[in-house]
Amino acid sequence: LARLFDDSLAEEDSAVFLSTLTRSQAAAVERRVTSLQQTWLRRRNRQHVPDVRDIFRPPEKVRDAHTHRHKLMKRQRNDIYRCSAVYSETETELNVEVAFSEQALTYRDNNQKLNVIASPNSPDDKLPNFKLLRDKTGQTRIGDLSPLDMKKVRRLVLVESTALFDTAGIDLKAHKAVKVKTKESGLFGVPLATLLDQDQRRAPGTKVPFILQRFISHIEEEGLDTEGLLRIPGAATRVKSLCQELESSFYDGMFPWQQLKQHDAASLLKLFIRELPHPLLTVEYLNAFIAVNKLPTKKQQLQALNLLVLLLPTANRDTLKALVEFFQRVIDHQAKNKMTLNNVSVVMAPNIFMFKGFRSKVTEQQEFSMATSTANIVRLLIQYQNLLWTIPKFIMTQVRQQNMESHRKLNKERAVRKLLKKITTDKPSDKSPSHASSSQGFIRVQAPQFSKVSMAVQLTEELQAADILTRFLSQESLVAVKREELCLYEIGGNIEERCLDGETYMKDLFQLNPAAEWVIKAVQR
Repeated sequence: LARLFDDSLAEEDSAVFLSTLTRSQAAAVERRVTSLQQTWLRRRNRQHVPDVRDIFRPPEKVRDAHTHRHKLMKRQRNDIYRCSAVYSETETELNVEVAFSEQALTYRDNNQKLNVIASPNSPDDKLPNFKLLRDKTGQTRIGDLSPLDMKKVRRLVLVESTALFDTAGIDLKAHKAVKVKTKESGLFGVPLATLLDQDQRRAPGTKVPFILQRFISHIEEEGLDTEGLLRIPGAATRVKSLCQELESSFYDGMFPWQQLKQHDAASLLKLFIRELPHPLLTVEYLNAFIAVNKLPTKKQQLQALNLLVLLLPTANRDTLKALVEFFQRVIDHQAKNKMTLNNVSVVMAPNIFMFKGFRSKVTEQQEFSMATSTANIVRLLIQYQNLLWTIPKFIMTQVRQQNMESHRKLNKERAVRKLLKKITTDKPSDKSPSHASSSQGFIRVQAPQFSKVSMAVQLTEELQAADILTRFLSQESLVAVKREELCLYEIGGNIEERCLDGETYMKDLFQLNPAAEWVIKAVQR
């Protein structure tokens, strides 16, 4: 958890962050704080002969951490009761309102009482049809939040994923970094960040390397019905020659794509992923992805993957998404190309997990064993990609709590400054009209980018965010952007900024964040 506390913490009060943690999250942090203090103590006392009483004395808990945990447990005493409701649901429903680690604790305790041994590995063709429980305040996808709130999401997810693995007794350690010579330019064997830098100079806003986009589009243009697509390799000598030709002529636009055979293109795509000097799933989290298989149920495996996808750097996450979307399109043609979910997963797992800097360190037998176990992870990434690229509601609730705590502290400081300045006259708030209209069952939706600057909307039980966009477009005939490029944003209050899911029920969201402003603008992704 060292990555939790960096230089940016100077801008925030860490107490605000800690105050929103659940029981299991607080316990995960406390365990590591205690372990770190014991490590420091051992290092300081390394030169002294240990006393036998010190060796067998139980480790002391940090008094402050213990007090803080007690407060957290009191504050969140309803967690256990909420968790008990999880198991009244069907096994295919995903509860995202209760922390995954809390659900795992309840599952573990129930199974210990019943002496049950779980079997997470179901037949490949019978993966559960998991679905999210409907949230009336709207689903939040990666990219819907502001960078500031996403930073808070990542910190919370780091603690939550650690707590989830702790419930299964899985000790995670970052993969040892392997020194690899990297190229500063080119296509193959170039770090992902370097590739994107050189592509963004040509086309600002690029999120997936041009070369990978081009491989995918070429394979799809040739048709996805080709039998053995991704499985049957191209001729090795020809692929090597094509690789060299691409390096020299890709950016010049001189590469003869019309002569590139489909199996050769698929081999080049796999080679590109395999030759990345650092793994697509990152050195920091590669072991965590592999350890997902050790979790006792498919539901917990899926929950862990959801958290790990959120932890990936933006470039890695976007590239992984482009790949799993492509794999799904290949699978959609399995009746002709014979590439089922299992076949694609088995073929692609070694390319994703066995990166260039690691492959030289393992034996052929280890590589085979690793490919077999990691195929399950790739299966889950492909099958449940629509769920994995979302932010769980309990994480969003914790972000809102952090923002409220920060605002409360800020308001206290402002009040003190006002008193010191002896300001006795209160200026009328600019937001008072909108609050007045809201209390009467209306909200004011603003659209500063368009000629119709604002409109009043009555809140009803059935009103959704998509309905407001439809009403706005029906009244704004001069809008040049397409409907899918517009979004209704929730701004301020207990959130920085959030692009709303079209199925968000506005009355429910207003009750959750009554101080927010509602703004229609072009999607900022």
